[in-house]
Amino acid sequence: MEVLVQTPAGEARITRLPAHGSRRAVLVLGHGAGGGIDAPDLQVLAAALPPGGVEVALVEQPWRVTGKRIAPQPKVLDAGWLPVVEQVRRDAEGAKGGLGQVPIIVGGRSAGARVACRTGQAVGAVGVLALAFPLHPPGKPDKSRADELLGTGLPTLIVQGATDPFGTGAEFPELPKTHRLVALPAGNHEFAVRKDQPSVLDAIVDAVAAWIDDLVGHRA
Repeated sequence: MEVLVQTPAGEARITRLPAHGSRRAVLVLGHGAGGGIDAPDLQVLAAALPPGGVEVALVEQPWRVTGKRIAPQPKVLDAGWLPVVEQVRRDAEGAKGGLGQVPIIVGGRSAGARVACRTGQAVGAVGVLALAFPLHPPGKPDKSRADELLGTGLPTLIVQGATDPFGTGAEFPELPKTHRLVALPAGNHEFAVRKDQPSVLDAIVDAVAAWIDDLVGHRA
């Protein structure tokens, strides 16, 4: 199901993948600056999590909805994100047998992960999922964005590819006890692997599903 949401940055689009049976959480995921919700990691999570009782809402930022190729500044991305998460919450709570206290988890890949890190507390999320977090621009480790990640104030899962030019697992600083880093054995910034390496997408699903279980409890 697709829904358009008006934001200060323009119209955003939500694609919702409902949980199967009893819904125990909603995971809201944003895309990166160089692609959309068709990214393999977002799509595999959208397919794998609903059978376990986790609704997935894939969010296309306004710049992407209008067909632009270059993402705007972080403050514009945040402005396009906040009303979307609020709309997801209202829709979920207003649905038949609505959410009540069932939690909202926010996340995304790359730039979308940064947005979720910056705004997680503001939207009342219970956790943040950071896929391929761009720790620094390629080749510029001195320009670290670690503060965004360290400052979420929420339980945070980071899933990072072994050859990600924006930062490998080994490059991350010491994390708070609330944070968990999954350093994959392969995968670039898009989690693509060499032909002689197995896919890491199943490992991403396993890591995210286990973390959500720890965060909100197993399905009854």
